Amino acid sequence: MTSLLRPRDGDALRAEIRWVAGRASVPVVFGGAVDEDTLLLTEFVGTVTTGLRGLSVLRTSGLGGQAMEHRRPASVADYRGSSTITHHYDAAVVGEGLRSVLAVPVLVADRPRAVLYAATRGTAPLGDRTAEVILQAGRRLATEIAVRDEVDRRVRLLELATPTTTAPAATEELREIHAELRALATVTGDPALRERLSGVCERLTGVLTGEPAGAAPRLSRRELDVLAQVALGCSNQEAALRLSLGAETVKSYLRQAMSKLDAGTRYEAVARARRHGLLP
Repeated sequence: MTSLLRPRDGDALRAEIRWVAGRASVPVVFGGAVDEDTLLLTEFVGTVTTGLRGLSVLRTSGLGGQAMEHRRPASVADYRGSSTITHHYDAAVVGEGLRSVLAVPVLVADRPRAVLYAATRGTAPLGDRTAEVILQAGRRLATEIAVRDEVDRRVRLLELATPTTTAPAATEELREIHAELRALATVTGDPALRERLSGVCERLTGVLTGEPAGAAPRLSRRELDVLAQVALGCSNQEAALRLSLGAETVKSYLRQAMSKLDAGTRYEAVARARRHGLLP
């Protein structure tokens, strides 16, 4: 069942394909998500026919299937004449006029989750610049999907926690989930997902602490991000790694939060934030 929190991965895939098309000197860029052992081509830039649209590529079949099977990029300089791939999809590929093609698998936990393609209609091989751009897009998309997977895992853990659970161990687990969700919100490249994660964090805080006190200081999202990591016992360096920030930046946010909370130490700041209902 798809999480209501999780945006469609196709949106992230489409964004990366458009990013490649805007930065690489290549006429055709396309791709799709992998479900089990089947790649479904859904996103295209530069195509002139509909032959590739909705095409299902099976694992080991064609260039994309080879990339999925071996979990590494695969390329051909002349698709029609290549002896290194199967030719199950020649009608669609040749109908589009594609000759030189590069397929890059998007791997998450060593499992193909999507495949990105770059292609030309000439026999000249794709340049190093194009290859580097599409490989970078593949890495970015893999990171984004991994973040979304972790969000789903954490949200499922939240759903398993009953509102009446007040045991100290359960409370600490919920606090850890809260901090992890805040950290994930800082690294996702999807603004809509970031806002949804922030909303989940606020709801979780409300469930565990009630509404913030009327006189509660107004802490920024980043200040709360840092305090949530400090509450887990993280050092500034550890918080920086979890939030993808510099250690000095974390230190600055922590100082600002301590000042707003009138706290003398980092742990006093956490305690005061909890009393104000700002942290679970």
